Amino acid sequence: MPDTPIRLGVDIGGTFTDVVLEHPGGRASTKVLTTYGAPEDAIVDGLHRVCAQADVAPGRIAQVIHGTTLATNALIERRGARTALITTEGFRDVIEMRTESRFEQYDLNLRLPEPLLPRNRRYTLPERMDARGEVLIALERGAVEALADELAEAGYDSIAVGFLHAYANDAHERLVAEVLAERLPGAMVSLSSEVSPQMREYERFNTTVANAYIKPLMKSYLGRLKARLAAEGADCPVFLMHSGGGIMALETAAEFPVRLVESGPAGGAIFAADLAARHGLSRVLSFDMGGTTAKICLIRDGQPKTARVFEVARSYRFKKGSGMPISIPVIDMVEIGAGGGSLAHVDAMGQIRVGPESAGSEPGPACYGRGGDAPAVTDADLVLGRLDPANFAGGSIPLHPDRAEAALAATLGGPLDMDATEAAWGLSEVVDENMANAARVHAVENGEDLSDYTMIAFGGAAPLHAARLCEKLGVARCLIPQGAGVGSAIGFLRAPFSFEANRSVFTRLSDFDAGAVAALFAELEAEAAGFVRGCAPGAAVLSEHRVYMRYAGQGWEIPVDLTPDEAAAPDAARFLARFEADYTALFGRTVEGLEVEITVWSVNARTEAAPPAALPACPDAGRAEPTGTRALFDPAEGRRRDAAVIARAAMTPGRHAPGPAIVTEAETSVIVPASRAVRARADGTLDIHPKEPQR
Repeated sequence: MPDTPIRLGVDIGGTFTDVVLEHPGGRASTKVLTTYGAPEDAIVDGLHRVCAQADVAPGRIAQVIHGTTLATNALIERRGARTALITTEGFRDVIEMRTESRFEQYDLNLRLPEPLLPRNRRYTLPERMDARGEVLIALERGAVEALADELAEAGYDSIAVGFLHAYANDAHERLVAEVLAERLPGAMVSLSSEVSPQMREYERFNTTVANAYIKPLMKSYLGRLKARLAAEGADCPVFLMHSGGGIMALETAAEFPVRLVESGPAGGAIFAADLAARHGLSRVLSFDMGGTTAKICLIRDGQPKTARVFEVARSYRFKKGSGMPISIPVIDMVEIGAGGGSLAHVDAMGQIRVGPESAGSEPGPACYGRGGDAPAVTDADLVLGRLDPANFAGGSIPLHPDRAEAALAATLGGPLDMDATEAAWGLSEVVDENMANAARVHAVENGEDLSDYTMIAFGGAAPLHAARLCEKLGVARCLIPQGAGVGSAIGFLRAPFSFEANRSVFTRLSDFDAGAVAALFAELEAEAAGFVRGCAPGAAVLSEHRVYMRYAGQGWEIPVDLTPDEAAAPDAARFLARFEADYTALFGRTVEGLEVEITVWSVNARTEAAPPAALPACPDAGRAEPTGTRALFDPAEGRRRDAAVIARAAMTPGRHAPGPAIVTEAETSVIVPASRAVRARADGTLDIHPKEPQR
């Protein structure tokens, strides 16, 4: 039997870069501080650390799978290339006018986010397609050449091209790309018909602009990373985690970097879905809390919930419409500016506010002793006894409790007349309540009752807060898997190779043409499968078919999944039955007498994964032996309790312990409050659950 290939998973976060090496002897992992100036430096540092742990030479690594927040950060911080937009005459201001909706109805001082490109970088050409893709105004090559010369003189590095209804007919966008290749051979070009071939020009134009804006940055970074890894001996294929929860080739990622915007969090959702399948859980709330943000995702029947549009850089927390819409396949999750490095302050109303500003890794929270003087969530966790100052990140980062107390007392305690412990308690409760509220809203929007769910928590900070979050949400059970501190990086190694192809072809069910629908699905399947087979030659490829449907007059659609047979032999009545069942499940009823429409057709191709092995039975092995005790503040009781400190290695299958307890490992600590107990399952996962009532 051939050896198991050695693979490296790398997740660049806002504070830490997580590196995981899977090899025949097991798994090695580490966390290193992210190096903002040259992110590849932290990757190389982590690479050598895990190779040393596993006694594996870098040259034996067969595959690197990478996810990063660099694309997201570039959009949030407006650090992209000098970019121009070419669009249809009369539509120059679409990305600034947005949808003209008010996301905060009663705010008289409402400020909309600025578009990525100012008006003087948006250009138009006289051309027009209708919604069926028929030419109304032909595009003249001479007009394109004249504009190309103007753009060349202005010195643009990247150009986005988005014409009205180009998703239905891309001929005019292709002509522009051809001329730009001749006149501006050094400029990078992004076409909306390739980046996001879907209806709704605002979302499509904005997504194409975002892709063009970050393309030079990401292409340069990915090229440097590939070369640097090769120089260190790891001269192997490099793949990227994309926002939809799959893996794609580095070359594809360089052309469509906007698909990387949620790549790190997507890896976490895949990690949780894999664990849910192994534990036989059908309803899971994935909770990923790292150094900068927290992410919450609903997972049903082993599959994370997905969406076609999400927002980056919201100017109003929790407010849909206040951010930058990106129209690509994505795992649907709520992201909150609440991580270990999120900073706290007191607002004008005398209330504690946390995030979205983060201390990051430079300078980091006050307790890092690297120059930060504002209190962060990690400072509160340290003061409340959740962290061991001598063993944080495996002892690689010594923490300073005195600096954490000073920052909390100065920033929160002084204005609110609190001591450092009270300030830390208040900060922690605010951030936990923010996350609980976000989870409640997300569940209600999806018609779900969280009391039926099991939480799976991972990320460096999540095990510190997960049990308290369960108390607030009424969730009975929480699982903390092995490797929780580097969960997203492990998720990269569990993800399939996948690519989703979609297209907007507006169709009323009354005009349903079964032959045309079958041909469209076959074309999309060939496109998606072609990308996957390019990454994994010879692998079995599965295809998942989906349509987005609505009642006529509605502003948005719901996703409707189809079986392969329904896609190969489409039938209007079957499509309608599927839509009505899903609509009823979401809204409680159907709407009689209205026409039903299909707006988007989608095929997701992916490699087939081996079914998870069922976990063996795990008999009671007795209480785990603690190594000592620590004073742990219990927020539900509002007081400190002596908590048993237990090494994660001592929590062998079947071992258990009552709360309050702290289970420690190199990358994080698991907090078990007084209301709960913990038990180790057969795979080493910690199962935190309410204590049995006293008899």
